[in-house]
Amino acid sequence: MRKEHFTDSQRCRTIIFLAAPQSQILDVAGPFQIFVRASERFVDLHPRVAPPYAVGLLTTTKAQSVETNCGLALSPCEFYQGYRGPVDTLLVAGGTGVEAAAEDGELINWLRDTAPAARRIGSICTGAHLLAAAGLLDGKRATTHWQHAAELARKFKNVDVDPDPIYVRDGNTYTSAGVTAGMDLALALVEEDLGSPIALKVARELVMYLRRPGGQSQYSAALAAQVADRKQIEDVCTWVLDNFARELPVDRLAEKAGMSPRNFARQFVKETGVTPARFVERLRIEAARRRLEESPDKLEKVASDCGFGTVQSLRRSFVRVLRVPPNDYRQRFSDKRLN
Repeated sequence: MRKEHFTDSQRCRTIIFLAAPQSQILDVAGPFQIFVRASERFVDLHPRVAPPYAVGLLTTTKAQSVETNCGLALSPCEFYQGYRGPVDTLLVAGGTGVEAAAEDGELINWLRDTAPAARRIGSICTGAHLLAAAGLLDGKRATTHWQHAAELARKFKNVDVDPDPIYVRDGNTYTSAGVTAGMDLALALVEEDLGSPIALKVARELVMYLRRPGGQSQYSAALAAQVADRKQIEDVCTWVLDNFARELPVDRLAEKAGMSPRNFARQFVKETGVTPARFVERLRIEAARRRLEESPDKLEKVASDCGFGTVQSLRRSFVRVLRVPPNDYRQRFSDKRLN
C-alpha cells in the first residue's frame, strides 16, 4: 500500500486492486498509475489539501508479489484475507489466472462480503468473470474483452453482457473491456471524483486520447486495417485510411481489390470481422471524434471533411455507434474546457 498522510478522511478514497497470479500486468499497472498520478496532480493544485487517493494492491495468494502473465512481478502487495483497511473502490484485474481464482470459495465469499461496503466495485478485462462468479453482476449490464464476452454470457446467464463498449456503468458497478480500456475506466472514475480538469491533465501527461465515452466501441477500424492476412484486403484498408472522405461504395472498393463486389464483401468480413460499409463508417467516426475533441470546427465542416457529407448523416452514425450526438460528445469530451 502506498504510504500517504491524510488529514481529511472524507477526501481519502482507498482504491484497492485485486490481482490473482497470472494477471494481465496492464490491467493493474495502467489504472493504478492513473489514480496515483491524479492524486499527485490534485495535490499540486491544492497543496494544503490531503491527497485524494490511497492506492493498494491485494493478491489472492500469500506471496509478497504477484507474478503477471508476462513474467514480471508486481509488489508490494498484501494477501486479501489479511487486509483490514477501508475499501472505497474495489477493482478486479483480469488475466489467465482469473479462471482458477473463480473456483476459490473463500475468495468468492470475501468478494461478496466486501462489495456491499465499497462505494463502487469494478473489473478490468476478464476480471468481470470473478465478479460474476461471486454473483456481483447478476441482473446487471456488463462488458469484458470482446474475445471473452461470449464465454462470460454463456457461463453467467443472469448477466447482461454487452461485448461492444469500452466500459459500462450499472449503478455502482463498473466493468471495462480489455487491457488499456482499464485506463479509460480509471480516468472516468477520476473525473467523477475530482472533476474534468484533473482527468484531462492526467490523460495528456500519459499521452492518452482525451477521454472516450463508455459507449464507444472496442472495435477500431485503424487496427482492423492492420490485421488482415489477405494482401488485397490489407491494401484496400490502407487505401481507405487515406481516402475515407471520398465516396466509397462497395463496388469501388472491390474494384480497387481486383475482386467482384460479392466476393470482396465476403472476404472483407472474413478478414476484418465487419462489412466494408461498417469499416468505413467506424473509420470516419474515429476521425470525426478526434476533430470534435481537438478543434473548434463547425459540424458541417467535420461532416464534410470526414466523409459523412451532411450533419444529419454524422449525427445518425454517432448516435448509432457511440450512443451520443456529436454536439453532446463535443461538450463532454472537448479539450476547450482547459482554456
